[in-house]
Amino acid sequence: MPKLPPSIPLLHRRASGWLCCALLLPALLILPWTNAPAVEGRFEVRSATMDLIDGVYYLDARVQYRLSAEALEALEAGVALTIELQMEVNRRRRLLPNQSVATLSQRYQLQYHALSNRYVLRNLNSSEQESFATLFAALNQLGRVIDLPVIDAALLEPDQRYEFRLRAVLDTRAFPGPLRLLAFWADGWRIESEWFRWRLED
Repeated sequence: MPKLPPSIPLLHRRASGWLCCALLLPALLILPWTNAPAVEGRFEVRSATMDLIDGVYYLDARVQYRLSAEALEALEAGVALTIELQMEVNRRRRLLPNQSVATLSQRYQLQYHALSNRYVLRNLNSSEQESFATLFAALNQLGRVIDLPVIDAALLEPDQRYEFRLRAVLDTRAFPGPLRLLAFWADGWRIESEWFRWRLED
């Protein structure tokens, strides 16, 4: 949900947020009982590679996003969905568990605007946003990760072995309170990919 201007008193902003939630929640509670066919949500990391450019490792990846029926209905009702790309860099050790070297979280917000009939995709890390005429186009763009800086090569020791891990997760923590509680109990909201793993030397 877009933030209200800072000039509006905090009490009014909170009241506005609860009012919006109160208006949306009844509709979302009714939607699962419609005759719409059940759609299972699925995220899948199809590929991921790292390129070393000017001393920095950059990520290129392809992720397939398929929203569940619950997520699709909520999106069409005006709820903003937050999708998070989670990246880990681990040092591989033979007799001990791998050691975490760095973690990266790239967050995106997808929202449908009924008045303009457009899907808006916002990068929450950089505040950049794009608008799309179809959900397919928005999800396709979301699934294309190009030249995402991950880690400085100076932080990796040349005589060590490293493993990268990447996954995509639907983050429901940003939902308004009642909807967040509903999402906690509904299986259709728990959408995350398996960890995609690869080694630096691959």
